[in-house]
Amino acid sequence: MAFAVMTLTNAAADRVKAIVDNAGGDAKGIRVGVKKGGCAGMEYSVDLVTAPNEKDDLVEYAGARVWIAPEAVLYLLGTQMDFEVTKLRSGFTFNNPNQTSACGCGESVELKPADLAALAAAGAPTVRVG
Repeated sequence: MAFAVMTLTNAAADRVKAIVDNAGGDAKGIRVGVKKGGCAGMEYSVDLVTAPNEKDDLVEYAGARVWIAPEAVLYLLGTQMDFEVTKLRSGFTFNNPNQTSACGCGESVELKPADLAALAAAGAPTVRVG
């Protein structure tokens, strides 16, 4: 049984496909990662993919392709990616069980690596990292 690092909602998958369609050309999907930044310490990064990195993990759902940067896998295990539109903003959101806090403005988060021992004890399928 394959284990997806991250899951996508229908709204997220639709938005990924729209981004790829609007980009045209060589666009194949998006890449999600984490980087240092913001007042809480880390930020999610989302970039267009034209040439996938062979070390990335691939999540496919409803025709959408999302690659996960290898250095982000332990921080994103179990995350659900969504897309929301409100009166003031629109964008991807991440329901991440590894998030310990967020800054007041919502632009950055504090993340801890996933506890692989707890996942194994809960009976989760074996996770391939790297």
